[in-house]
Amino acid sequence: LGPAFEFYFLDPAGNIITYSAEASKIKRKNVELSPLVNLIANPTAVPVFGDDPRDLNKQKIFSAAPIYRGDNLQGYLYVIIGGEIYDSIFSQVKNDEHLQQFGALFIGAAMLLLLILLAVFRYFTAPIKKLVTEMQALKAVKFDQNKVTLSHWQTNQHNEIDMLGNTFNSMVEQINQQLSQLTENDRVRRELLAHLSHDLRTPLATMQGYIETLVIKGEAVEEPERTNYLATVQRNSMQLKRLIDQIFELAHLEDGQVSVNLETFAIGELLHDIMAKFALKAKSKHICLSLQPQQCRFIVYSDIAKLERIITNLLENAIRHTDKNGEVAIIVSQHTDKIKICVTDNGSGISKEDIAYIFDARYRASNAIEDSTTHAGLGLAISQKLSKILNSELFVDSKLGQGSRFSLSLPLVSH
Repeated sequence: LGPAFEFYFLDPAGNIITYSAEASKIKRKNVELSPLVNLIANPTAVPVFGDDPRDLNKQKIFSAAPIYRGDNLQGYLYVIIGGEIYDSIFSQVKNDEHLQQFGALFIGAAMLLLLILLAVFRYFTAPIKKLVTEMQALKAVKFDQNKVTLSHWQTNQHNEIDMLGNTFNSMVEQINQQLSQLTENDRVRRELLAHLSHDLRTPLATMQGYIETLVIKGEAVEEPERTNYLATVQRNSMQLKRLIDQIFELAHLEDGQVSVNLETFAIGELLHDIMAKFALKAKSKHICLSLQPQQCRFIVYSDIAKLERIITNLLENAIRHTDKNGEVAIIVSQHTDKIKICVTDNGSGISKEDIAYIFDARYRASNAIEDSTTHAGLGLAISQKLSKILNSELFVDSKLGQGSRFSLSLPLVSH
């Protein structure tokens, strides 16, 4: 039948008489007969387990048949199905099953670990992916923050991704502010260019007209008329030069690379020097030019050249817009640790509608004499920028027809 079957001959009492296995491996001398009798009596009542001669404690599936000589029972043929070789193979298979179970458990654990790692990886990379998506979306709309809704990141000093997100939002906000500022500056520059083009054309057209007249008529132009033409050309050329100088000065100030040379000096001496420059011009218009108090002994800490430029512009505007027999004054007063300098006049003044725009870089001084409207020139724009460089600010108080009052403050140096 094959090596999987082991054969034993039992006597009627169940004692093992002979067998096909090795003698050294037989542990039992007899086998319990009741399972054999039950199987012979009822072959269909399976499975039935009988004693294993190789082990004192184990039982196995078996087959049995009685052996007769005539009517006398000689014993039983006892066949163990699945002997030692079967046990070895079964044990190996069983071990293999355990190995398979262990392998399946290991694979399951590895897959679970992989899923956990993927979840953790997704947890940490999801914010980065969101940030990258916002960057790409912002790039697609040319960094216009108004067209993209940026995520709000937590203010967390221990989370690098939140810190990166907040830094990115701040960077985008700053970029948009700079873009807005550049757009506004470009609009102002275009507007300034339009105004300056008009003001540059006016003296140029006048000069061109008179020069062409002199060239065409030549000697036919009488000497007094020639002199008048040349004086007009000279006056317009000086006006043109002054305008161009102011344009270059304003461009230099807007560059933001202006050096400041701070020093301690007596403000009274500077104001007296400035007033001396305008004494003849004020006298020619019969304007009373004064300094209050006359003995100004305050010591300030500022840039003397830039301060002189501011006061000169203000005083020049005040005299220009003050009629004959008017008054222009420089008033100096102390306010705690500050010195306040005011340039006042009782001239034409500034309307309420225009007063908010007088520091804009729009040059109108070229036609201020020809019409009755007060116009702000580049001088006021330059003065305002210079005052900010000196950590101050230029203020104006004016009423149309009642004069103007320009003021700024400087730090006072104690004696």
